[in-house]
Amino acid sequence: QVQLVESGGGLVEPGGSLRLSCAASGFTLDYYAVAWFRQAPGKEREGISAILSADRSTYYADSVKGRFTISRDNAKNTVYLFMNKLKSEDTAIYYCARAAAEWVLPRREDECDTWGQGTQVTVAS
Repeated sequence: QVQLVESGGGLVEPGGSLRLSCAASGFTLDYYAVAWFRQAPGKEREGISAILSADRSTYYADSVKGRFTISRDNAKNTVYLFMNKLKSEDTAIYYCARAAAEWVLPRREDECDTWGQGTQVTVAS
């Protein structure tokens, strides 16, 4: 019933851009903060960005700050991640996740209660 589905991943050359989408179903995304995480092979899942619903407050990890932009369209029940100036180190599976409460700007896995299946982003020349 409650589901998040990521899309938009693919192969991108270094310095390129990509937009990821996170489509929610089974619940109203308007009532929740949403975060993006990523996990590279052999590494732990890393919280990279998050956004609240009411005032669109955002969080960015230092590793992506200035390059990535998170946004949301509550009417479409969708959250986006615009990825610019991509580097090889950005290669990972990217996941979106729903926060446990609407006032939470999640930075850790345990602050989220619902996860998408992930979409692969590969940055290579």
